[in-house]
Amino acid sequence: MIDASAPNGWQDVLRVIELMRELNSSSPTRRQQAVLRRPEDVPVPAELLVGAVLAESDPHVAGALRWALARAGGEGVAALAAAARSEQVDIRRRAVLAIAEMPESPGAIVVLADALGDPDAVVCGRAALALGRQGVAAAVPTLVGMVVEGRNDVDAAEVLGTLSREPECGARIATALADELAAPTADSETRIRLIQALVELEGTTAQEMLRHLVNDQDRVVALVASALVGVLDERTEDGD
Repeated sequence: MIDASAPNGWQDVLRVIELMRELNSSSPTRRQQAVLRRPEDVPVPAELLVGAVLAESDPHVAGALRWALARAGGEGVAALAAAARSEQVDIRRRAVLAIAEMPESPGAIVVLADALGDPDAVVCGRAALALGRQGVAAAVPTLVGMVVEGRNDVDAAEVLGTLSREPECGARIATALADELAAPTADSETRIRLIQALVELEGTTAQEMLRHLVNDQDRVVALVASALVGVLDERTEDGD
C-alpha cells in the first residue's frame, strides 16, 4: 500500500502510515476528518481510498471518502470496476455509487453500463441514474422501471426528462411510459407515478398523453392528469 502511494521520502511514508491509522479508527468522526482535513498539497493514495470506500458503512464518512476519491482524478476506477463485480452486494453498491460520482473518469461509463445488468435493484438503479445524467440512452428501460416500481421514482423521472431533450430518445421514453400506463397490471399509484414522469418530458407528445388521461376511467388518475395539465398550461403561458 505504501509502495502504491509512491512516497518521495520518509515524510511521505509517515503521512501514509498516519492516514492508514486514521482510516482504520473505530471513530467515524476521525475517519471522516482523515480526508476532510488533509492539506490540498498532500494527495491521498487512490488505492487506499478505494479500500476505505468499499469498507465504510457510515454514510457520512462514506460520502467524504467518495468526495476525496473523486478529487483523485479517477485513479481508482480500475479498482472499483473489479469491486463492482464482487459477489458481495454491499461491495457492489459502494463501488457503483463511488463510480457514479465521477462518471467522466476514463472507464467509468463502461463499468456503469455493465452494472445495468446487475441483479440488485440498488446497484442497477444507481448506475442508471448516473448514465442518464450523462445522456446515455441505454439507461431508459431501467429508469422507466424505477418509476413503475416506485424506486427513486422522482429522481428517475427527472433524468428521463433530461434524456427526452434529444427528440429520438424523447419519443422512445414517451412510448415506454405509454405502454406502462396501458399495462393491465398497472394500479392507480403506479399510473400516477407514470403521469408525474410525463410532466418532466420535453415536447408535445407527453402533453397530448396527459390531456387524453384527463378522461381516464380511473377518477383519481383523471384528477391528477387534469391538475398536471393545468401546471403545463401555466408553464407554457409563462414561457410565452
